Amino acid sequence: MLNPVMLRLVGGGSLVELEHVGRSSGRTYRTPLLAFRRGDVVTVALTYGPSVQWLANIRAAGSCRMRIRGEVLTLGPPRVVDPELGRRRTTVPARWLLRWPIRCRDYIELDVAPPTKRA
Repeated sequence: MLNPVMLRLVGGGSLVELEHVGRSSGRTYRTPLLAFRRGDVVTVALTYGPSVQWLANIRAAGSCRMRIRGEVLTLGPPRVVDPELGRRRTTVPARWLLRWPIRCRDYIELDVAPPTKRA
């Protein structure tokens, strides 16, 4: 219910839009997330834990797309990272929120795929 509202806020700060394809339906979904880019790696806070459908979808597909700060990135498969490392890769204000009151304990990272060249 909140996703449509949250998707309108995407683009500022750490709020991003993840585009992924459903494993069974083949439908394209858009999910708002907290994500932090450092170079060619994007760290995502799993604020609802690791059992979310969007994560299962990108694991099955092996890739996804993300709109982050006005740029659309193609990302590779997710990998779990240590919670302390995940927190360190966030911004200081987000780190405080993720530690308390959200109490996020799970993080993943995805590599940014190099842009494809057009012929």
